[in-house]
Amino acid sequence: MMGYQLRKATVDDIDGIMKVELQSFSLPWSREAFFNEFVKNHFAVYFVIEDRNKIIGYCGVWLVVDEAHITNIAILPEYRGQKLGELLLRSMMEFSIESGAKSMTLEVRVSNLIAQSLYKKLGFFEGGIRKNYYTDNQEDALVMWVNL
Repeated sequence: MMGYQLRKATVDDIDGIMKVELQSFSLPWSREAFFNEFVKNHFAVYFVIEDRNKIIGYCGVWLVVDEAHITNIAILPEYRGQKLGELLLRSMMEFSIESGAKSMTLEVRVSNLIAQSLYKKLGFFEGGIRKNYYTDNQEDALVMWVNL
């Protein structure tokens, strides 16, 4: 993990976050959606991970009362497989605990077994299915939870 920096994101990080987003998802969020997260959504907190001042990954959470909802987490393809997603998610879990969250949830594509494996490693369990959750191909989402 040498050389990587993990920090809380700001609105100035949106361009870097968008580069990761566009390379990571078949249904990427828009720049406007991220702008609204930073400027209008007082529940939202984002972390970025950088390599020599280049954003290579990010994770977002909504902290609502005592629940943390992971909105998105992604690492640039060329940096995957180095446990950076795990570092990001562990850091977000710690931050959520410090912020008073008692549980955390997220949705993941039923076909995304690599992500599900990470989540299970960190204590998440399957909580249900959201049918046809992803509008690009009507794939179901697996809802996962962890008690913090």
